[in-house]
Amino acid sequence: MKITLLVLALTGAAGAAGAAYYAVHNAPAPRVAFRTAEVRRGDLLSSISATGTLEPEEVVDVGAQVMGSILEFGQDPRDPTKSIDYGSAVEKGTVLARIDPTLYEAALAQAEATLERSRADQDQSDAKWMLSEKEWKRAQSLVPKNAISPTDLDTAKANVLVAKAGVALCKAAIRQNEAALSTAKINVGYTTIKSPVRGVIVDRRVNVGQTVVASLNAPSLFLIAKDLRRMQVWASVNEADIGRIHPGMPATFTVDTYPGELFRGKVSQIRLNASMTQNIVTYTVVVTTDNTGGKLLPYLTTNVQFEVEKRPSVLLVPNAALRWKPEAAQLDAAVQDASPRSADSPGAPDRGVVWVRAGRGTVRPLAVVTGTSDGTVTEVSGDGVKEGLSVVIGEAGANNPKGDDNGDDAKQKNPFLPSPPKMPAGSGPF
Repeated sequence: MKITLLVLALTGAAGAAGAAYYAVHNAPAPRVAFRTAEVRRGDLLSSISATGTLEPEEVVDVGAQVMGSILEFGQDPRDPTKSIDYGSAVEKGTVLARIDPTLYEAALAQAEATLERSRADQDQSDAKWMLSEKEWKRAQSLVPKNAISPTDLDTAKANVLVAKAGVALCKAAIRQNEAALSTAKINVGYTTIKSPVRGVIVDRRVNVGQTVVASLNAPSLFLIAKDLRRMQVWASVNEADIGRIHPGMPATFTVDTYPGELFRGKVSQIRLNASMTQNIVTYTVVVTTDNTGGKLLPYLTTNVQFEVEKRPSVLLVPNAALRWKPEAAQLDAAVQDASPRSADSPGAPDRGVVWVRAGRGTVRPLAVVTGTSDGTVTEVSGDGVKEGLSVVIGEAGANNPKGDDNGDDAKQKNPFLPSPPKMPAGSGPF
């Protein structure tokens, strides 16, 4: 009796194991659902993306040409109760700051005194010259009478020459001292810093009481934007894209402070002084834009789109449709032996393949000619391509009902992950 029960138990266990193995290995594969998108007609804009910085169109760096401590700032032209500061609008000739002039005024007084002394020395030299000429004439009148010795005659003649040279020397000293006086006056004038242009104070780099030292380079005191009604975007463009950009090309850009608002401009300059950062070469492209409203502020970060090409009213497909490839089992029986060409001979238009549904769980290829792309959609044309045509862009299986590309049934394997080991034929769960 016990033996019979044991045999029945083993038989039941073997049957259950076989049923489980059959269910695992012979169950029908889940049907794959294709994700599709329609070919649509629309406008396509091919563009080049770059980041940049807003800069004033012309900036003047105002410095000091003399050294000294900042005594005070000038009055704000729009509000005399305030001093010049950040954001002050100034006119040409507006006093920005004053440097302590004490030393330079003393040097000016000294130069004036030196000039007065040199002029007095000239008067004295003129008198000596006049006296020596009279003595020389008297000496000459005594020569016929033998009333003067040759030595006295020579001395009188030499005195005339010395007096004449003294007059020339005094005149040179006067010119030198006049130049020194002019320099002293200019230095006193330099103690008052004035705006050379009409504009807006972008930066004030000194404070009252601070000492500025002008030696080899003039220290920077103020930064003035000449005209904020016109701004420039300095965009860094990769070397791979710089060949497609040219002066006059339209461009659009956005700034984070005004989300959703688009600003327009044109390329005005492509600078040749490329820079290299981490082996990446970039060129600076200048885009000029109108800022009459004053919304754009200097040094805002911008996201720029250079408009390379516009294609109005063309047929468009998602780029995913051109990238997706079916597996052999998903091909329609009529095209399993065919291999659609995705490229033609050199010089021919670019060709690609999109896939359309052919039957239940199968697809067939449709050759297309590809055109401009904006990175998301691509222009296509060709026989059989029409608006509203459904093309496959991916798969959605049982484990991926929403059609996410990361699902188990998406058939898209990660090349950086190892493949699961395959079980040998005939192996079972036991």
